[in-house]
Amino acid sequence: MAEKKSKRFEVLNNRPVHKDGFIAEWVDVGLYAMGSPKDPVPSIKIENGKITEMDGKKRDDFDMIEQFIANYAIDIEIAPQAMAKSDLELAKMLVDPNVSRNEVTKIFQGLTPAKINNVMDCLNIVEIMMGISKMRSRKTPANQAHITSAKDHPVQLAADAAEGALRGFVELETTVGVNRYAPLNALSLLIGSQTGRPGVLTQCALEEAFELQIGMRGLTSYAETVSVYGTESVFIDGDDTPWSKAFLASAYASRGLKMRFTSGTGSEVQMGAAEGKSMLYLETRCVMITKGAGVQGLQNGSISCIGVPGAVPSGLRAVAAENLITVTLDMEVASGNDQTFSHSDLRRTARTIPQLFSGTDLIFSGYSGVPNYDNMFAGSNWDIEDMDDYLAIQRDFKVDGGNKPVSEEEVVAVRNKAARALQAVYDALGFPPITDAEVEAATYANGSKDLPDRNVTEDLRAAERLLNEGINGIDIVKILAQRGFRDIAEAIVMMMRQRVSGDYLQTSAWIDSDGTVYSAVNDPNDYQGPGTGYRISEERWKEIKEIPWAIRPEDV
Repeated sequence: MAEKKSKRFEVLNNRPVHKDGFIAEWVDVGLYAMGSPKDPVPSIKIENGKITEMDGKKRDDFDMIEQFIANYAIDIEIAPQAMAKSDLELAKMLVDPNVSRNEVTKIFQGLTPAKINNVMDCLNIVEIMMGISKMRSRKTPANQAHITSAKDHPVQLAADAAEGALRGFVELETTVGVNRYAPLNALSLLIGSQTGRPGVLTQCALEEAFELQIGMRGLTSYAETVSVYGTESVFIDGDDTPWSKAFLASAYASRGLKMRFTSGTGSEVQMGAAEGKSMLYLETRCVMITKGAGVQGLQNGSISCIGVPGAVPSGLRAVAAENLITVTLDMEVASGNDQTFSHSDLRRTARTIPQLFSGTDLIFSGYSGVPNYDNMFAGSNWDIEDMDDYLAIQRDFKVDGGNKPVSEEEVVAVRNKAARALQAVYDALGFPPITDAEVEAATYANGSKDLPDRNVTEDLRAAERLLNEGINGIDIVKILAQRGFRDIAEAIVMMMRQRVSGDYLQTSAWIDSDGTVYSAVNDPNDYQGPGTGYRISEERWKEIKEIPWAIRPEDV
């Protein structure tokens, strides 16, 4: 006789969450989110102005990461006082509104990786969120979007970039399906973003040398796909060292380009070299490498490795903790939420809550501004088809997620204008024509499935020309001005002027439509309890409240 089964459990076993991967903690391979038994015990010894012991290791035994952190990332003047405090005392400083953010950042810059790691393990998820709200660098939260196309369709990219900028994203990032399309993708993003709202920062995520080259041409304005890792063997696998990454960061800054490093819990496990340490401990090392390199910020929050911490106990708590560590060390954080990891709508929403409700410098890095079938960053935790849900959550809880409701008429108009501007530029450069039919399709499209195919071979020849002929931002400005798109041309000129002033290289900077730069310098987070820090203005609250589909008294 067959064993009788519970119908309740049959229903539960068929829920989407059971399609996700879960695994018990496994110390030896690093499948342990926080507080692994193999994490080092905090310690520090300073002799003759030099750290000679850190977290149980003598200087002669330091790996290259420990050497870099000891030399550049720890304030040895404050270290003895900071390390003498208990883990619990330091944890309480993070959530105590009577202890200023400046005081906390000063103390935490004297801590070792193991000490910071231990402090995080004292905090529950609500306390981590309280810490993020208090410790983020810039007062006002913001958001970033991914704008990509499965076809690398230039007109779709320009239209989606314009819509993303209109919806309130302050940064737009693209990448490619076909590597050689990258210059054209960067061009589409530049024109589309400045059509939607002047001042939006853009990047084309590809190989690091290409990113620098295309940025120097004035076709992009920032970069963040400069990865650092928490174990020496993984770092070396990328043919890099902390010193080479620091040199690359200085190359970006010297050319007036904003950049941040990228890391995230789980990368070392995914690459098979976690050395038995917890994911958060290794990520703490990454954050301190970034600090030591003098970089203004970090994209972390597990990023492309989110399935790894998402599979183990307390993994998503560790992801929020890595965001907190970054801001506690006084850097900008672009806090992830950028790769899909779960079949469960409940889990993917819960994963976003710590960053959305506490507010980070960039809550997503990024939100998919296209349908997920078009997202070439392996799909985002949220995509454009979730946007109305996202706006409703902002409204439900009176939180600022960085986006605003827009009307269908506004979106159609801005998509059409961006498509026509790109059409004019392609025509002037002698690139493969953009037809009126393509402009029309992009104006009303949801994704690449709604657009006709292009001649890929001819497009790739145009991309080669863009690079080989030295076409740059000024060339694009001239064409736009001559072809009747003077406002877009002026917006691009404004973006290029930012390279000269360098204001947007400050920590946690974004650019407003009039060219004003807001950063941790002129918009510092001054949270000290209720009534302080970022509070939604009446104007912004009105904008968040007025979702187009809400019933109004005058409609009844």
